[in-house]
Amino acid sequence: MHPALWISKTGLDAQQTDLQVISNNLANSSTIGFKKDRAVFEDLFYQTIRQPGSQSTQNTELPSGLMLGTGVKTVATVKEFRQGSFQLTQNQTDMAIEGRGFFQVLLPDGTTGYSRDGAFSLDSTGQLVTSGTGYPVQPVITVPANAITFDVGLDGTVSVRIAGQPAPTILGNLQLANFINPAGLQPLGQNLFAETGASGAPVVGEPGLNGLGQIRGGQLESSNVSVVEEMIGLIEAQRAYEVNAKVISSVDQILQFVNQTI
Repeated sequence: MHPALWISKTGLDAQQTDLQVISNNLANSSTIGFKKDRAVFEDLFYQTIRQPGSQSTQNTELPSGLMLGTGVKTVATVKEFRQGSFQLTQNQTDMAIEGRGFFQVLLPDGTTGYSRDGAFSLDSTGQLVTSGTGYPVQPVITVPANAITFDVGLDGTVSVRIAGQPAPTILGNLQLANFINPAGLQPLGQNLFAETGASGAPVVGEPGLNGLGQIRGGQLESSNVSVVEEMIGLIEAQRAYEVNAKVISSVDQILQFVNQTI
């Protein structure tokens, strides 16, 4: 096989992966708490024909070498955890994190999931749960049936006002989890992440302290996907795909010409 054919094939694979990542970002541009992905590439090994710095004569050395690349490969997809914009919803149980940290959610298998999606609701028992899946928020917050208001403070303090009582009743304190390497978290879908060895163990604490963000009640954090940026990346990936396909076509024409002249 002509080396350029294989190199262009790796380029097509890489750009196809880039297109898949971009399309997923665009599909989730309206997903609450979504963090965009970025594909990471690296070049493959090089075929060394002439080593740089080798002796060309007894008294001279080569200032550069002759090394031919063999293509590209995708090595990772990285989550970018920059802050998304805020949506004012006026829904009492909606929450957004301003800064670092994740909400904690109890999964059906007993493990803890982590999320930036603060679109919470109350279930039939008054427990605070995720709106899409009904998973309980940790620590557990249960709202009495006779509560007429629901408020969450910047420090995660959850309070309600009960009919007939002038003073608010504190139900508990929401805590946030932080990771030394959030990009190492494993996306699970359903706006949830799982701890991995790369993310490090979660550091749980009170919102607003020790580097953790604050909680904004009645608001939601939008996706941090910029549609304009993704469209530009889409055009670049499409053009790169076309160029790699053009190289394959050109090599095919060269080989066809060679075969005809033999």
